[in-house]
Amino acid sequence: AHTYLYTLGYNAPEHALVQEGYSEEEFWPAYEKMTDALRPWTIDFHVAQNDGEVHGAGSHDKTGKHCPADDPNGKLDITRCAGYWLKDYADRGIEHICWDGCMFPNATLENSDTWNTILKAMIDVRDVHCQK
Repeated sequence: AHTYLYTLGYNAPEHALVQEGYSEEEFWPAYEKMTDALRPWTIDFHVAQNDGEVHGAGSHDKTGKHCPADDPNGKLDITRCAGYWLKDYADRGIEHICWDGCMFPNATLENSDTWNTILKAMIDVRDVHCQK
């Protein structure tokens, strides 16, 4: 989810891989370029959703704000994005995935539907991209 803002060049506009108003046809090759560059250093994988909003203040880098997996404002196709990160996962020693983005209000975290939706997203990723 944080790499969504990286692809947009939020903290470094000169390195943006897509421009505001991008199309799906522009986004996916850019996302693949970014994951191809970073994947070799990925030793674990955290699944998350991002709504394109920003968290952070001051002079340090700002990062994407996680949102629930089924948020209607979510910008990512979680399952498709995961595939770029999980390419050759077994060769890199990745044995499990986890959900990243549980920085939600307690009421959200205490709702079992939240966890059922997260589990469904993770199972979808596993079923599409991981060996059984």
